[in-house]
Amino acid sequence: MSLRSRLVMLTAALLAVGLLVASVVVTSLLRGYLEDRVDGQLRPAAELFSRTSVSLVSAQRAAPVFSLGLDLFGSPTIVYLDAEGRTVGEPYVSKPQGWAGPPLPELDSEAVAASRARPFTVSDREGDERWRVIALPVVHDGRIFDGTATTAVTVVVATSMNKVDATTGTLWTASLVAGVGLLVVLTLVGWFAVRTGLRPLTRIEETAAAIAGGDLSRRVPTLGAPHTEVGRLSVALNGMLVQIETAFAQRAESEARMRRFVADASHELRTPLVGIKGFTDLYRMGALPGREDIDRTMERIARESQRLARLVEDMLLLARLDEHASAGGLPLELAPTDLRTLAADALHDVRALDPSRPVTLTGPDGGPPSTAATLADEARLRQVVTNLVGNAITHTPAGTPVRIGVGTVGRHAVLEVADEGPGLTAEQSARVFERFYRADGSRTRADGAGAGLGLSIVQSLVAAQRGEVLLTTLPGRGATFRVMLPHHPEHGEIPTEEPEHFPSGGRLS
Repeated sequence: MSLRSRLVMLTAALLAVGLLVASVVVTSLLRGYLEDRVDGQLRPAAELFSRTSVSLVSAQRAAPVFSLGLDLFGSPTIVYLDAEGRTVGEPYVSKPQGWAGPPLPELDSEAVAASRARPFTVSDREGDERWRVIALPVVHDGRIFDGTATTAVTVVVATSMNKVDATTGTLWTASLVAGVGLLVVLTLVGWFAVRTGLRPLTRIEETAAAIAGGDLSRRVPTLGAPHTEVGRLSVALNGMLVQIETAFAQRAESEARMRRFVADASHELRTPLVGIKGFTDLYRMGALPGREDIDRTMERIARESQRLARLVEDMLLLARLDEHASAGGLPLELAPTDLRTLAADALHDVRALDPSRPVTLTGPDGGPPSTAATLADEARLRQVVTNLVGNAITHTPAGTPVRIGVGTVGRHAVLEVADEGPGLTAEQSARVFERFYRADGSRTRADGAGAGLGLSIVQSLVAAQRGEVLLTTLPGRGATFRVMLPHHPEHGEIPTEEPEHFPSGGRLS
Protein backbone atom coordinates (compact mmCIF):
# COMPACT_ATOMS: atom_id res chain seq x y z
CA MET A 1 0.00 0.00 0.00
CA SER A 2 1.10 3.55 -0.66
CA LEU A 3 2.10 5.86 2.15
CA ARG A 4 -1.00 7.97 1.47
CA SER A 5 -3.31 4.97 1.87
CA ARG A 6 -1.56 3.80 5.02
CA LEU A 7 -1.80 7.24 6.60
CA VAL A 8 -5.50 7.59 5.75
CA MET A 9 -6.33 4.09 6.99
CA LEU A 10 -4.36 4.60 10.19
CA THR A 11 -6.03 7.94 10.82
CA ALA A 12 -9.49 6.49 10.10
CA ALA A 13 -8.84 3.54 12.41
CA LEU A 14 -7.69 5.84 15.23
CA LEU A 15 -10.70 8.08 14.66
CA ALA A 16 -13.08 5.10 14.72
CA VAL A 17 -11.57 3.82 17.96
CA GLY A 18 -11.77 7.32 19.45
CA LEU A 19 -15.42 7.77 18.47
CA LEU A 20 -16.32 4.30 19.78
CA VAL A 21 -14.57 4.89 23.10
CA ALA A 22 -16.19 8.32 23.40
CA SER A 23 -19.65 6.84 22.71
CA VAL A 24 -19.16 4.07 25.27
CA VAL A 25 -17.95 6.51 27.90
CA VAL A 26 -20.77 9.01 27.30
CA THR A 27 -23.41 6.27 27.27
CA SER A 28 -22.02 4.71 30.44
CA LEU A 29 -21.95 8.08 32.20
CA LEU A 30 -25.52 8.81 31.15
CA ARG A 31 -26.70 5.36 32.24
CA GLY A 32 -25.03 5.81 35.61
CA TYR A 33 -26.56 9.25 36.01
CA LEU A 34 -30.06 8.00 35.19
CA GLU A 35 -29.67 5.00 37.51
CA ASP A 36 -28.63 7.35 40.29
CA ARG A 37 -31.79 9.38 39.70
CA VAL A 38 -33.92 6.22 39.82
CA ASP A 39 -32.17 5.14 43.00
CA GLY A 40 -32.74 8.61 44.41
CA GLN A 41 -36.48 8.11 43.95
CA LEU A 42 -36.61 4.47 45.02
CA ARG A 43 -34.82 4.96 48.33
CA PRO A 44 -37.10 7.66 49.81
CA ALA A 45 -40.20 5.71 48.79
CA ALA A 46 -38.85 2.51 50.35
CA GLU A 47 -37.87 4.35 53.55
CA LEU A 48 -41.33 5.91 53.73
CA PHE A 49 -43.13 2.55 53.74
CA SER A 50 -40.53 0.89 55.93
CA ARG A 51 -41.46 3.36 58.71
CA THR A 52 -45.21 3.11 58.25
CA SER A 53 -47.26 0.67 60.31
CA VAL A 54 -48.27 -2.24 58.16
CA SER A 55 -51.54 -2.53 60.02
CA LEU A 56 -52.44 0.99 58.87
CA VAL A 57 -51.28 0.91 55.26
CA SER A 58 -52.13 -1.56 52.53
CA ALA A 59 -50.54 -1.73 49.09
CA GLN A 60 -53.78 -0.97 47.31
CA ARG A 61 -54.52 2.07 49.47
CA ALA A 62 -51.02 3.33 48.73
CA ALA A 63 -51.70 3.33 44.97
CA PRO A 64 -52.50 7.05 44.76
CA VAL A 65 -49.18 7.85 46.50
CA PHE A 66 -47.23 5.77 44.00
CA SER A 67 -49.10 7.19 41.08
CA LEU A 68 -47.95 10.62 42.18
CA GLY A 69 -44.32 9.62 42.79
CA LEU A 70 -42.97 6.50 41.20
CA ASP A 71 -44.86 6.96 37.95
CA LEU A 72 -42.40 9.74 37.26
CA PHE A 73 -39.60 7.30 36.52
CA GLY A 74 -41.21 4.02 35.52
CA SER A 75 -43.79 1.32 36.42
CA PRO A 76 -43.67 0.94 40.21
CA THR A 77 -44.24 -2.33 42.04
CA ILE A 78 -44.43 -2.71 45.83
CA VAL A 79 -44.30 -6.10 47.54
CA TYR A 80 -44.29 -7.01 51.25
CA LEU A 81 -42.35 -10.12 52.25
CA ASP A 82 -42.14 -12.01 55.52
CA ALA A 83 -38.94 -13.30 57.11
CA GLU A 84 -38.91 -16.37 54.83
CA GLY A 85 -39.42 -14.26 51.69
CA ARG A 86 -43.10 -15.09 51.16
CA THR A 87 -45.43 -12.40 49.83
CA VAL A 88 -47.53 -10.77 52.50
CA GLY A 89 -50.79 -9.23 51.41
CA GLU A 90 -51.57 -8.08 47.92
CA PRO A 91 -48.67 -6.44 45.98
CA TYR A 92 -49.14 -3.14 44.24
CA VAL A 93 -48.31 -3.34 40.51
CA SER A 94 -48.70 -0.73 37.81
CA LYS A 95 -48.88 -3.30 35.03
CA PRO A 96 -52.14 -4.73 33.63
CA GLN A 97 -54.14 -7.01 35.84
CA GLY A 98 -52.75 -10.53 36.09
CA TRP A 99 -49.09 -9.47 35.88
CA ALA A 100 -47.25 -10.84 38.90
CA GLY A 101 -44.46 -8.26 38.95
CA PRO A 102 -40.73 -8.60 38.29
CA PRO A 103 -38.97 -11.89 39.03
CA LEU A 104 -37.45 -11.06 42.39
CA PRO A 105 -34.64 -13.18 43.83
CA GLU A 106 -35.17 -14.99 47.12
CA LEU A 107 -35.37 -12.25 49.73
CA ASP A 108 -35.46 -13.64 53.23
CA SER A 109 -34.21 -11.76 56.27
CA GLU A 110 -30.58 -12.70 55.65
CA ALA A 111 -30.75 -11.65 51.96
CA VAL A 112 -32.28 -8.31 52.93
CA ALA A 113 -29.57 -7.73 55.51
CA ALA A 114 -26.89 -8.64 52.92
CA SER A 115 -28.23 -6.10 50.43
CA ARG A 116 -27.50 -3.33 52.95
CA ALA A 117 -30.37 -1.21 51.63
CA ARG A 118 -28.60 -0.77 48.28
CA PRO A 119 -30.56 -0.90 45.01
CA PHE A 120 -29.88 -3.72 42.59
CA THR A 121 -31.01 -4.65 39.07
CA VAL A 122 -32.90 -7.76 37.92
CA SER A 123 -34.33 -8.85 34.54
CA ASP A 124 -37.84 -10.06 33.87
CA ARG A 125 -38.63 -13.63 32.94
CA GLU A 126 -38.26 -13.01 29.23
CA GLY A 127 -35.03 -11.05 29.70
CA ASP A 128 -36.44 -8.09 27.72
CA GLU A 129 -36.88 -5.66 30.58
CA ARG A 130 -34.71 -4.62 33.51
CA TRP A 131 -35.96 -3.61 36.94
CA ARG A 132 -34.34 -1.59 39.66
CA VAL A 133 -35.11 -3.01 43.11
CA ILE A 134 -34.51 -1.97 46.70
CA ALA A 135 -35.48 -3.96 49.82
CA LEU A 136 -35.72 -2.51 53.33
CA PRO A 137 -36.93 -4.06 56.60
CA VAL A 138 -40.22 -2.60 57.81
CA VAL A 139 -40.19 -0.90 61.23
CA HIS A 140 -43.74 -1.30 62.66
CA ASP A 141 -45.79 -2.40 65.70
CA GLY A 142 -45.75 -6.12 64.87
CA ARG A 143 -49.17 -6.14 63.16
CA ILE A 144 -49.92 -6.95 59.49
CA PHE A 145 -53.00 -6.41 57.39
CA ASP A 146 -55.15 -9.15 58.90
CA GLY A 147 -53.96 -8.42 62.49
CA THR A 148 -51.74 -11.49 62.75
CA ALA A 149 -48.48 -10.97 64.63
CA THR A 150 -45.19 -11.37 62.79
CA THR A 151 -41.58 -10.91 63.68
CA ALA A 152 -40.18 -9.36 60.49
CA VAL A 153 -41.59 -7.80 57.34
CA THR A 154 -39.66 -6.48 54.31
CA VAL A 155 -40.90 -3.94 51.83
CA VAL A 156 -39.60 -4.31 48.27
CA VAL A 157 -39.94 -1.37 45.87
CA ALA A 158 -39.13 -1.98 42.19
CA THR A 159 -39.44 0.14 39.07
CA SER A 160 -38.89 -0.56 35.41
CA MET A 161 -35.70 0.67 33.71
CA ASN A 162 -37.40 0.94 30.32
CA LYS A 163 -37.09 4.70 30.19
CA VAL A 164 -33.42 4.57 31.23
CA ASP A 165 -32.65 1.86 28.68
CA ALA A 166 -34.61 3.68 25.97
CA THR A 167 -32.76 6.92 26.65
CA THR A 168 -29.32 5.30 26.68
CA GLY A 169 -30.23 3.16 23.64
CA THR A 170 -31.28 6.23 21.72
CA LEU A 171 -28.05 7.97 22.67
CA TRP A 172 -26.00 4.92 21.66
CA THR A 173 -27.76 4.66 18.29
CA ALA A 174 -27.37 8.37 17.66
CA SER A 175 -23.69 8.16 18.61
CA LEU A 176 -23.09 5.25 16.25
CA VAL A 177 -24.90 6.90 13.33
CA ALA A 178 -23.20 10.22 13.90
CA GLY A 179 -19.85 8.51 14.40
CA VAL A 180 -20.12 6.50 11.19
CA GLY A 181 -21.16 9.59 9.24
CA LEU A 182 -18.38 11.66 10.78
CA LEU A 183 -15.88 8.88 10.11
CA VAL A 184 -16.85 8.73 6.43
CA VAL A 185 -16.69 12.51 6.01
CA LEU A 186 -13.39 12.88 7.87
CA THR A 187 -11.87 9.95 5.95
CA LEU A 188 -12.69 11.64 2.64
CA VAL A 189 -11.41 14.97 3.91
CA GLY A 190 -8.32 13.28 5.31
CA TRP A 191 -7.65 11.57 1.98
CA PHE A 192 -7.52 14.92 0.17
CA ALA A 193 -5.63 16.55 3.04
CA VAL A 194 -2.97 13.81 3.08
CA ARG A 195 -2.79 13.93 -0.71
CA THR A 196 -2.18 17.68 -0.54
CA GLY A 197 0.29 17.31 2.32
CA LEU A 198 2.29 14.65 0.49
CA ARG A 199 2.36 16.59 -2.77
CA PRO A 200 5.88 17.93 -1.95
CA LEU A 201 7.11 14.33 -1.74
CA THR A 202 5.65 13.75 -5.20
CA ARG A 203 7.63 16.76 -6.45
CA ILE A 204 10.74 15.38 -4.81
CA GLU A 205 10.08 11.99 -6.42
CA GLU A 206 9.77 13.62 -9.85
CA THR A 207 13.00 15.54 -9.30
CA ALA A 208 14.81 12.37 -8.21
CA ALA A 209 13.53 10.55 -11.29
CA ALA A 210 14.82 13.36 -13.52
CA ILE A 211 18.20 13.24 -11.80
CA ALA A 212 18.32 9.46 -12.16
CA GLY A 213 17.66 10.05 -15.87
CA GLY A 214 20.85 12.08 -16.11
CA ASP A 215 19.70 15.66 -15.48
CA LEU A 216 22.08 16.53 -12.63
CA SER A 217 21.18 20.20 -12.83
CA ARG A 218 17.66 19.63 -11.45
CA ARG A 219 16.98 20.83 -7.93
CA VAL A 220 14.15 20.24 -5.50
CA PRO A 221 11.94 23.34 -5.44
CA THR A 222 11.33 25.18 -2.18
CA LEU A 223 8.30 23.31 -0.86
CA GLY A 224 8.10 24.59 2.69
CA ALA A 225 9.52 26.96 5.25
CA PRO A 226 13.09 26.20 6.40
CA HIS A 227 11.88 25.17 9.88
CA THR A 228 9.47 22.51 8.54
CA GLU A 229 10.34 18.90 7.83
CA VAL A 230 9.72 19.30 4.10
CA GLY A 231 11.76 22.50 4.03
CA ARG A 232 14.69 20.86 5.81
CA LEU A 233 14.41 17.83 3.51
CA SER A 234 14.48 20.08 0.43
CA VAL A 235 17.56 21.94 1.69
CA ALA A 236 19.33 18.67 2.55
CA LEU A 237 18.51 17.11 -0.81
CA ASN A 238 19.63 20.20 -2.73
CA GLY A 239 22.89 20.21 -0.78
CA MET A 240 23.37 16.54 -1.59
CA LEU A 241 22.58 17.17 -5.27
CA VAL A 242 25.15 19.97 -5.40
CA GLN A 243 27.76 17.63 -3.99
CA ILE A 244 26.76 14.87 -6.41
CA GLU A 245 26.89 17.22 -9.40
CA THR A 246 30.24 18.59 -8.21
CA ALA A 247 31.57 15.06 -7.72
CA PHE A 248 30.45 14.03 -11.22
CA ALA A 249 31.95 17.18 -12.70
CA GLN A 250 35.20 16.60 -10.84
CA ARG A 251 35.26 12.99 -11.97
CA ALA A 252 34.66 14.01 -15.57
CA GLU A 253 37.34 16.67 -15.27
CA SER A 254 39.71 14.18 -13.65
CA GLU A 255 39.07 11.68 -16.42
CA ALA A 256 39.69 14.38 -19.02
CA ARG A 257 42.93 15.38 -17.27
CA MET A 258 43.95 11.76 -17.06
CA ARG A 259 43.34 11.26 -20.77
CA ARG A 260 45.30 14.41 -21.54
CA PHE A 261 48.01 13.36 -19.11
CA VAL A 262 48.35 9.96 -20.78
CA ALA A 263 48.39 11.55 -24.23
CA ASP A 264 50.90 14.23 -23.23
CA ALA A 265 53.07 11.82 -21.27
CA SER A 266 53.07 9.41 -24.20
CA HIS A 267 54.07 12.21 -26.55
CA GLU A 268 56.73 13.59 -24.22
CA LEU A 269 58.24 10.16 -23.66
CA ARG A 270 57.96 9.17 -27.29
CA THR A 271 59.68 12.26 -28.70
CA PRO A 272 63.14 11.65 -27.17
CA LEU A 273 62.81 7.91 -27.70
CA VAL A 274 62.05 8.40 -31.39
CA GLY A 275 65.05 10.70 -31.69
CA ILE A 276 67.34 8.21 -29.99
CA LYS A 277 66.01 5.36 -32.10
CA GLY A 278 66.46 7.39 -35.29
CA PHE A 279 70.06 8.23 -34.52
CA THR A 280 70.87 4.62 -33.67
CA ASP A 281 69.21 3.48 -36.91
CA LEU A 282 71.37 5.95 -38.85
CA TYR A 283 74.45 4.55 -37.18
CA ARG A 284 73.51 0.93 -37.95
CA MET A 285 72.81 1.77 -41.56
CA GLY A 286 76.28 3.35 -41.93
CA ALA A 287 74.90 6.83 -42.53
CA LEU A 288 77.50 8.30 -40.19
CA PRO A 289 80.77 7.75 -41.98
CA GLY A 290 82.89 10.37 -40.25
CA ARG A 291 84.04 10.74 -36.69
CA GLU A 292 82.50 14.18 -36.45
CA ASP A 293 79.12 12.85 -37.58
CA ILE A 294 79.26 10.16 -34.92
CA ASP A 295 80.23 12.68 -32.22
CA ARG A 296 77.38 15.04 -33.16
CA THR A 297 74.95 12.13 -33.19
CA MET A 298 76.11 10.86 -29.79
CA GLU A 299 75.82 14.39 -28.40
CA ARG A 300 72.22 14.63 -29.61
CA ILE A 301 71.48 11.18 -28.18
CA ALA A 302 72.90 12.33 -24.86
CA ARG A 303 70.70 15.46 -24.87
CA GLU A 304 67.60 13.43 -25.65
CA SER A 305 68.53 10.93 -22.93
CA GLN A 306 68.92 13.74 -20.42
CA ARG A 307 65.61 15.19 -21.49
CA LEU A 308 63.98 11.79 -21.11
CA ALA A 309 65.58 11.29 -17.70
CA ARG A 310 64.37 14.73 -16.49
CA LEU A 311 60.86 14.00 -17.70
CA VAL A 312 60.78 10.62 -15.96
CA GLU A 313 62.19 12.15 -12.76
CA ASP A 314 59.59 14.93 -12.83
CA MET A 315 56.77 12.42 -13.31
CA LEU A 316 58.09 10.23 -10.51
CA LEU A 317 58.42 13.27 -8.25
CA LEU A 318 54.81 14.28 -8.91
CA ALA A 319 53.66 10.72 -8.29
CA ARG A 320 55.52 10.69 -4.95
CA LEU A 321 54.06 14.08 -4.02
CA ASP A 322 50.55 12.83 -4.79
CA GLU A 323 51.14 9.67 -2.80
CA HIS A 324 52.50 11.52 0.23
CA ALA A 325 49.77 14.17 -0.01
CA SER A 326 47.10 11.47 0.35
CA ALA A 327 49.12 9.80 3.13
CA GLY A 328 49.55 12.96 5.18
CA GLY A 329 52.50 14.83 3.70
CA LEU A 330 55.90 14.51 2.03
CA PRO A 331 58.80 13.67 4.37
CA LEU A 332 60.82 16.88 4.61
CA GLU A 333 64.08 17.89 6.27
CA LEU A 334 62.88 21.09 7.87
CA ALA A 335 65.46 23.58 9.05
CA PRO A 336 65.63 27.37 9.58
CA THR A 337 66.18 28.85 6.14
CA ASP A 338 66.64 32.42 4.89
CA LEU A 339 65.09 32.93 1.47
CA ARG A 340 67.65 35.66 0.74
CA THR A 341 70.23 32.95 0.06
CA LEU A 342 67.95 31.30 -2.50
CA ALA A 343 67.14 34.69 -4.05
CA ALA A 344 70.84 35.50 -4.47
CA ASP A 345 71.45 32.11 -6.09
CA ALA A 346 68.47 32.69 -8.40
CA LEU A 347 70.00 36.01 -9.44
CA HIS A 348 73.21 34.23 -10.44
CA ASP A 349 71.22 31.50 -12.24
CA VAL A 350 69.45 34.09 -14.42
CA ARG A 351 72.75 35.74 -15.32
CA ALA A 352 74.28 32.38 -16.13
CA LEU A 353 71.36 31.22 -18.30
CA ASP A 354 70.97 34.50 -20.22
CA PRO A 355 73.67 37.11 -19.60
CA SER A 356 71.78 39.56 -21.82
CA ARG A 357 68.85 39.85 -19.46
CA PRO A 358 68.64 42.67 -16.93
CA VAL A 359 68.05 41.11 -13.52
CA THR A 360 67.50 42.86 -10.19
CA LEU A 361 67.13 41.81 -6.57
CA THR A 362 64.45 43.72 -4.64
CA GLY A 363 61.89 43.33 -1.91
CA PRO A 364 58.56 41.56 -2.54
CA ASP A 365 56.92 44.70 -3.96
CA GLY A 366 60.04 46.59 -4.96
CA GLY A 367 62.31 48.43 -2.58
CA PRO A 368 65.30 46.88 -0.85
CA PRO A 369 65.39 43.13 -0.18
CA SER A 370 65.11 41.98 3.41
CA THR A 371 65.50 38.85 5.45
CA ALA A 372 62.84 36.17 4.97
CA ALA A 373 63.38 33.48 7.58
CA THR A 374 61.23 30.36 7.43
CA LEU A 375 61.25 26.72 8.46
CA ALA A 376 61.59 24.69 5.27
CA ASP A 377 63.42 22.01 3.29
CA GLU A 378 66.10 24.05 1.51
CA ALA A 379 66.79 21.44 -1.17
CA ARG A 380 63.13 21.34 -2.17
CA LEU A 381 62.92 25.13 -2.17
CA ARG A 382 65.95 25.34 -4.47
CA GLN A 383 64.10 23.06 -6.89
CA VAL A 384 61.11 25.44 -6.69
CA VAL A 385 63.26 28.50 -7.40
CA THR A 386 65.08 26.74 -10.24
CA ASN A 387 61.79 25.85 -11.93
CA LEU A 388 60.46 29.41 -11.56
CA VAL A 389 63.65 30.92 -12.98
CA GLY A 390 63.66 28.42 -15.84
CA ASN A 391 60.01 29.23 -16.56
CA ALA A 392 60.78 32.97 -16.74
CA ILE A 393 63.74 32.45 -19.06
CA THR A 394 61.96 29.96 -21.32
CA HIS A 395 58.64 31.74 -21.83
CA THR A 396 59.79 35.33 -22.31
CA PRO A 397 61.72 36.86 -25.20
CA ALA A 398 65.51 37.27 -24.90
CA GLY A 399 66.48 40.44 -23.09
CA THR A 400 63.25 40.63 -21.05
CA PRO A 401 63.99 42.03 -17.57
CA VAL A 402 63.60 39.68 -14.62
CA ARG A 403 63.18 40.69 -10.99
CA ILE A 404 63.87 38.51 -7.94
CA GLY A 405 62.00 39.70 -4.83
CA VAL A 406 62.58 38.52 -1.26
CA GLY A 407 61.36 39.68 2.16
CA THR A 408 58.42 39.36 4.53
CA VAL A 409 54.78 40.31 4.07
CA GLY A 410 52.81 40.12 7.28
CA ARG A 411 53.37 36.67 8.77
CA HIS A 412 54.77 35.25 5.53
CA ALA A 413 58.27 34.86 4.18
CA VAL A 414 58.08 35.71 0.48
CA LEU A 415 60.22 34.94 -2.56
CA GLU A 416 58.98 35.99 -5.99
CA VAL A 417 60.17 35.74 -9.58
CA ALA A 418 58.74 38.44 -11.87
CA ASP A 419 59.23 39.11 -15.55
CA GLU A 420 58.06 41.76 -17.99
CA GLY A 421 57.09 39.30 -20.70
CA PRO A 422 53.81 38.90 -22.59
CA GLY A 423 51.89 37.71 -19.53
CA LEU A 424 48.93 35.34 -19.50
CA THR A 425 45.21 35.58 -20.05
CA ALA A 426 42.73 34.78 -17.30
CA GLU A 427 42.05 31.35 -18.80
CA GLN A 428 45.76 30.57 -19.12
CA SER A 429 46.55 31.72 -15.58
CA ALA A 430 43.72 29.55 -14.22
CA ARG A 431 45.29 26.44 -15.78
CA VAL A 432 48.98 27.29 -15.53
CA PHE A 433 49.55 24.88 -12.61
CA GLU A 434 47.95 21.92 -14.41
CA ARG A 435 50.24 19.09 -15.44
CA PHE A 436 51.45 19.09 -19.04
CA TYR A 437 49.65 22.37 -19.61
CA ARG A 438 51.34 24.83 -21.97
CA ALA A 439 50.00 28.23 -22.85
CA ASP A 440 50.35 27.60 -26.59
CA GLY A 441 47.88 24.68 -26.31
CA SER A 442 49.87 22.44 -28.63
CA ARG A 443 52.50 19.77 -28.29
CA THR A 444 55.01 21.66 -30.43
CA ARG A 445 57.20 24.13 -28.60
CA ALA A 446 60.34 26.11 -28.99
CA ASP A 447 63.70 24.74 -28.01
CA GLY A 448 64.22 24.75 -24.29
CA ALA A 449 60.52 24.64 -23.43
CA GLY A 450 59.64 22.00 -20.88
CA ALA A 451 56.94 19.37 -20.80
CA GLY A 452 54.57 21.47 -18.68
CA LEU A 453 55.40 19.86 -15.36
CA GLY A 454 57.59 22.54 -13.80
CA LEU A 455 54.86 24.72 -12.29
CA SER A 456 52.93 21.65 -11.13
CA ILE A 457 56.02 20.55 -9.24
CA VAL A 458 56.43 24.07 -7.82
CA GLN A 459 52.87 24.10 -6.52
CA SER A 460 53.10 20.60 -5.02
CA LEU A 461 56.47 21.23 -3.32
CA VAL A 462 55.35 24.55 -1.82
CA ALA A 463 52.06 23.05 -0.64
CA ALA A 464 53.98 20.20 1.01
CA GLN A 465 55.75 22.87 3.11
CA ARG A 466 52.52 24.57 4.20
CA GLY A 467 52.87 27.38 1.71
CA GLU A 468 51.17 28.67 -1.39
CA VAL A 469 52.08 30.01 -4.80
CA LEU A 470 50.28 33.09 -6.11
CA LEU A 471 50.32 34.28 -9.69
CA THR A 472 49.78 37.90 -10.67
CA THR A 473 49.56 38.46 -14.40
CA LEU A 474 47.86 40.42 -17.15
CA PRO A 475 48.28 40.18 -20.92
CA GLY A 476 51.20 42.41 -21.93
CA ARG A 477 52.06 43.20 -18.28
CA GLY A 478 54.30 40.26 -17.44
CA ALA A 479 53.85 37.64 -14.73
CA THR A 480 54.87 37.43 -11.07
CA PHE A 481 55.07 34.10 -9.24
CA ARG A 482 55.10 34.65 -5.49
CA VAL A 483 56.04 31.84 -3.06
CA MET A 484 54.65 32.46 0.44
CA LEU A 485 55.79 30.40 3.42
CA PRO A 486 55.14 30.78 7.17
CA HIS A 487 57.56 33.32 8.61
CA HIS A 488 59.97 31.98 11.20
CA PRO A 489 62.44 34.09 13.21
CA GLU A 490 65.93 33.48 11.93
CA HIS A 491 67.47 32.80 15.34
CA GLY A 492 64.35 31.73 17.23
CA GLU A 493 63.39 28.29 18.44
CA ILE A 494 61.76 25.86 16.05
CA PRO A 495 58.03 26.02 16.83
CA THR A 496 56.40 22.87 18.15
CA GLU A 497 52.97 23.58 16.69
CA GLU A 498 52.02 22.86 13.13
CA PRO A 499 52.99 25.65 10.69
CA GLU A 500 50.16 27.76 9.34
CA HIS A 501 48.33 25.98 6.53
CA PHE A 502 47.95 27.62 3.14
CA PRO A 503 45.91 26.57 0.10
CA SER A 504 47.64 24.47 -2.48
CA GLY A 505 47.93 27.34 -4.94
CA GLY A 506 46.33 30.53 -6.09
CA ARG A 507 46.17 33.33 -8.57
CA LEU A 508 45.94 37.06 -8.22
CA SER A 509 44.98 39.24 -11.15
